[in-house]
Amino acid sequence: MRNVLFLIALFLTGMGELSAQDERTIRIQVRLSGQTAMADVTVALLKKDSSLFRTAITPADGKVAFVVPHGHDYLVQVSRVGFITRVQPVPSREDEDEHVIVHLDTAATLLDGVTVRAPIRPFVQVLPDKTIVNVEAGVTNAGASALEVLERSPGVTIDRNGQISLKGRPQVLILIDGKQTQLAGTDLQNLLAGMNASQIAEIELMDMPPARYDAAGNAGIINIKTKKNRQKGFNGSLNAGVAQGRYPKYNKSLMLNYYRGKVNTFFNYSFNTAEYITDLYALRTYYRPDGSVSSYLEQPYFTKGFGNTHTIRTGMDYTVNTRTSMGVTLTGTSLKRDARGRATAFWMNDMFQADSTIVTESHNTHRLKQGGVSANFRHAFSASRELTADVEWVGYSIRGRQNFENRKIMPAGNIDASTGDIPSSIGIFSARTDYKQTTRHWVWETGLKTSRVNTDNEASYLMLQGGNWVPDFGKSNHFLYRENIHAAYSSLAYNKNKWNVQGGLRYEYTTYRAKQLGNQVNPDSTFDRTYHSLFPTVFASYRADSLHQFSISGGRRIDRPVFQKLNPFVFIINKYTYQQGNPFLLPQYTWNIELSHTYRGMLTTGVNYSFSNDYFSQIFLTDPATGTISYTDGNVGRMQNLGVSVGLQVSPVRWWSLSTQADYNHKRIAGYVGADYYARSINQLSISMNNQLQFADGWTGELSGFYITRNQNDLQEVLNPTGQLSAGIARQLWGKRAVVRLTARDIFYTQIMAGQSYFSRSEEYFKLKRDTRVFTLSFTWRFGQSVQSQRESSGAASDEINRVGSGN
Repeated sequence: MRNVLFLIALFLTGMGELSAQDERTIRIQVRLSGQTAMADVTVALLKKDSSLFRTAITPADGKVAFVVPHGHDYLVQVSRVGFITRVQPVPSREDEDEHVIVHLDTAATLLDGVTVRAPIRPFVQVLPDKTIVNVEAGVTNAGASALEVLERSPGVTIDRNGQISLKGRPQVLILIDGKQTQLAGTDLQNLLAGMNASQIAEIELMDMPPARYDAAGNAGIINIKTKKNRQKGFNGSLNAGVAQGRYPKYNKSLMLNYYRGKVNTFFNYSFNTAEYITDLYALRTYYRPDGSVSSYLEQPYFTKGFGNTHTIRTGMDYTVNTRTSMGVTLTGTSLKRDARGRATAFWMNDMFQADSTIVTESHNTHRLKQGGVSANFRHAFSASRELTADVEWVGYSIRGRQNFENRKIMPAGNIDASTGDIPSSIGIFSARTDYKQTTRHWVWETGLKTSRVNTDNEASYLMLQGGNWVPDFGKSNHFLYRENIHAAYSSLAYNKNKWNVQGGLRYEYTTYRAKQLGNQVNPDSTFDRTYHSLFPTVFASYRADSLHQFSISGGRRIDRPVFQKLNPFVFIINKYTYQQGNPFLLPQYTWNIELSHTYRGMLTTGVNYSFSNDYFSQIFLTDPATGTISYTDGNVGRMQNLGVSVGLQVSPVRWWSLSTQADYNHKRIAGYVGADYYARSINQLSISMNNQLQFADGWTGELSGFYITRNQNDLQEVLNPTGQLSAGIARQLWGKRAVVRLTARDIFYTQIMAGQSYFSRSEEYFKLKRDTRVFTLSFTWRFGQSVQSQRESSGAASDEINRVGSGN
């Protein structure tokens, strides 16, 4: 009862009526020097003392609007890389709205002739509270997947297991259109790998999200915003691409939109198919208690697979009147993976002489089906007060099957084999409501959210004994999980003169019950846990003058264990390597703080510090009798991170736009794995670079790449340096309604994941290669009226969705 009263009290905090004032609307349209509307222009509304009041980015029609109080004069500042920044006054009018047209000119003019060139759309835009990556502006994103686009985004890195980090910190909350992806681990990696970049409008990177967002994700939030059009009439786009790496890959997508009267309907479909490889080499070294080498295990492993992904997103938005709107969205995904592999295990003595050889043949299949429905509602009581509500249900059916056959070649021996059927079903229901109210200098937001998750996971293994298949109860289990999360938040923002300050408080209450059903070997077991906590956030910025802006932000965040990582079932990787869940895994909590400075809107430098308690880390457990290694996750102790970041967005000449970011991190991870204490510290640097080039006659080009030094996220594993270089060229056709792109990704085939893992009395060197050097030819055609990307409703499913995992 105390928790319920606390939720109600927090929701009602500040509910006293804020004094409303008469308001007016300032409408601004940005045009090229002639009459062409300009998209992706930063429009800043300034007070008469030049302090920032509001900002916005123009859509395809070049129009933005600001609701402001009567009786005040403003300045509008319009800027974009490669163009002359314009500032002009907006006088106060008591009885009518303002309509302002701003014309931009390129930063340079040719004197020996007139050459008209379309503006370069900036690949990266840095705003005070987030960084925006305009996906379509990157030529080399043609034919790429969402996962490949992410790894080329500033400050984003992806390790060999698909774990995504932001500014060197792991545990990022991944959203698609404001909704969590509902997957983690291999399933999340497969989903992002099967998602066409042509479906994505932009990617938002937020280090310090405000209180209205779920508190999950100690490194922040990455929001992938898909394309959705709201142009009047009928329009759409068609995209097709063919790629060739070591094996071929194909992608196709279709977007349709019809907007008439009060109804807007949309339909998006994409289909990806690809052959892929996993080429892994591992050398494991075992030590005696005195530290001398006892034996070696060499394991080359090659897998070739085939997969396809179908995704559908369709829905309707209905505008009841100028104040009220509602909508419904249906989503569906069908994903298939089928892989066959061959691994050879060479056991050798301390003199590197072969003792025995075992060959393992494997055949693994993976099927995922997802269906979801969400509804959203918005009502504006006035220009300053707004209420939104979202309800969502998502269901998953995941089915995996494993088949392994081990043959002892030297000395000759019997064949042993195992097969496993691993079905899972997941259901998620979530609902939330948010209220927002603004006055002259204040913005108040508050809201409630509730979610419920049910999962049913079964692992049924058989092993071959005497020519017969018998149940393997040691690996089999049936795991049931139910979780409820309730949350409430309130935040208050103040904007006056040169100051912009925001503070918020979020409360989250979590309870779960997990049950492992027993069998002849494993007894029944039940795990219950209830916990709750407060998550404060704060942000403040000060604009010293037209050149310098300083800001500070901080907050507390949580990372809950992925559902499947609580499941103690065993997943077979090969004869001597397993992966297993940990039902005793606890949530980790993180405090973050960051100081930053922006110069002329193009150079941003920052210093950040974070520390996590009960830090999540992949850990390795060794069975000395068999030499088997088991991968699992545990709360190992504490992680501390001190980081420095530098970002630059500049246009040296009008045909060249450069974006680059460097992130330096000093990490220290310390904790126990069983009785062994580990303390690791590392200095790592990641650098990303993107060059957008514009030539005559509709030609554009790109040169981009990234590099990561030796780095570490897990207590017992260090990764070697890696990186890649990509290039592409594009040509616009048919009055800019079509474009052909030719790209080359990882040109020098340098994106190789290698490193060292440290176990109890053993260690392992590994080197992983995938089919990353790929050449792509793609064609995009836009038809109907102008295509304009719009934001979709955030939806209700939030913190819990990203935690669904496949357990592999």
